[in-house]
Amino acid sequence: MTVLRKSPSVVYWLGDKLYLNITNRCSNDCYFCLRRFKDGVRGFNLKLRGEPSSKEVVAELQKVIWRKRWKEVVFCGFGEPLMRLDCILEVTGWVKRFHEKVIRVDTNGHGCLLNEGRDVARELREARVDRVSVSLNAQDEGTYNRVCRPKFQGAFEKIFEFVEKAKEAGLEIEITVVRIPEVDVREVREIAKRREVEFRVREYLPCIW
Repeated sequence: MTVLRKSPSVVYWLGDKLYLNITNRCSNDCYFCLRRFKDGVRGFNLKLRGEPSSKEVVAELQKVIWRKRWKEVVFCGFGEPLMRLDCILEVTGWVKRFHEKVIRVDTNGHGCLLNEGRDVARELREARVDRVSVSLNAQDEGTYNRVCRPKFQGAFEKIFEFVEKAKEAGLEIEITVVRIPEVDVREVREIAKRREVEFRVREYLPCIW
């Protein structure tokens, strides 16, 4: 049985990727979300006591970024990273300045809703974020509202607005889906194909943690 670290982790790793857990807040309340059942992953406690500042995230990164040749640095934890856009921009700037790693943001695609009035995709690209992985997790709005339970009305369509803006900004984009009974994986694959973006299926296996 894996024992979680007592102190919450801002930086954690799985394989050759470093992950940044910068918030536990989210604009969705997905019934399948791992944080509903677990306090962390692979021995890392991801239940934050408070949100780390950009300087605190960098300080934690400095402790581990030299340990191996990490393939990516990924903003992904127990919350929606784009709720803290400025933190992403600042930390990305530091990583690119000193370590030149590939930067990915895993998001629910609500960036435009969470940062009204800002060109989120352009700001990410200008900060030199490389890739964005958008969790769609449904083939239509009705299914999305049932399984993801967004806090915003019309969130499903806004995801596609974000995807198109990200493409225009020159970011590498993929749409992902969790393999759960409600989701028609083939239909979501076709959605990604029509949008001319990459597609990836994420297996739902919370028991492995």
